[in-house]
Amino acid sequence: MPETQAPGTCFHWLVDGAPGTTGPPDVVAEMGPRLNAEGIPIARIAAFVRTLHPHIMGRSFTWVRGEPGVTVREAPYAILNGPEFADSPAGQVFATGRELRVRFGDTLMPGHPDLQAVAAQGMTDYLMLPMRFLDGRIHAIAISTDAPGGFNEGHVQALREVIRPLSRVAEILALRRTATNLLNAYVGRDAGERILQGHVQRGDTETVRCVTWFADLRGFTRLSATREPKDIILLLNRVFDCQVPAVERGGGEVLKFMGDGMLAIFPVGAEPGAEAAVAARALEAAQSAFAALDAANAANPEEPLAFGVALHIGDVAYGNIGGLGRLDFTCIGPAVNLAARLEALTARLGKRLLVSADFAAHLPGACRSLGTFELKGIDAPVEAFEPLPTPRPSP
Repeated sequence: MPETQAPGTCFHWLVDGAPGTTGPPDVVAEMGPRLNAEGIPIARIAAFVRTLHPHIMGRSFTWVRGEPGVTVREAPYAILNGPEFADSPAGQVFATGRELRVRFGDTLMPGHPDLQAVAAQGMTDYLMLPMRFLDGRIHAIAISTDAPGGFNEGHVQALREVIRPLSRVAEILALRRTATNLLNAYVGRDAGERILQGHVQRGDTETVRCVTWFADLRGFTRLSATREPKDIILLLNRVFDCQVPAVERGGGEVLKFMGDGMLAIFPVGAEPGAEAAVAARALEAAQSAFAALDAANAANPEEPLAFGVALHIGDVAYGNIGGLGRLDFTCIGPAVNLAARLEALTARLGKRLLVSADFAAHLPGACRSLGTFELKGIDAPVEAFEPLPTPRPSP
């Protein structure tokens, strides 16, 4: 191969936006064979892209010639705080913005474990190139070969050229991923998907059959008066950590946090028996949330916490409400109001969990009536039910 060459087909494919791909794994999987077809002997590609996510620092996408697919891994933020990452090839490129090249030879065994692992795969040359996004952040891609003698200067120059359009494609995909991550984190998975699909107009709502979950922390007024705000936030996070994973495991969608309260829904499908199945999953989620609360209180006996949960099944209006330029994707309607009032009853009755008659009807024999009660904002007396004791799942 000549020492210099015009941009190849892979370069132009990336300039066109990598048509035929749907995400980073597809782009990485296509690049290897395309560059090999141009005479660049690539055996391994590993792209490292940082992301904006509450728990995930970044993701890696690794392609190895002859192996199926692309391996995707996620890295937590904690990895950034260790000296091992700072000394790693990715850490050095992120920090300096300069490319890093290591030629592996019989007498060279690189000290960092990442380089040792690449050398152990039989690679002879390793080139990590920075991918510069328009916002100034540095990401990176490592390209390795097992060819005798490694890459020549023509190969390296061609790879440097390819990185230019690759960075733009990677940035577009990263922005799309960031938008999805943030929408999922702040409005919920289903609501986020609906927003990305264009459901963004005020009044864009639909009627959804669902189980409504309404929860509230006990004694929040007292806690707010006696604790520092930062301590209150820690306590709220502990309470929500008991509920959110349980709701999501049960197929529910957390819609919003209202101070010390939480609103979630479990959508009901149209298939036969769906309401009973969803009610059972919601009840199991509540039991799991209380099991997690018990475990959290056992670990913090000096400051035990408590919350109540109410479950009701009915129709809600699900979609966008709000003022011009500021919308909220949520659910409203009598079913939500009933669930909220029923939750307030949990404190009066000294119960953790109450369900409505409509909910209990889908789980015959699993709940017992506690009588009827006048609830604020509800025209007719409401019959409240308590689930019968069952073995609690592990948190």
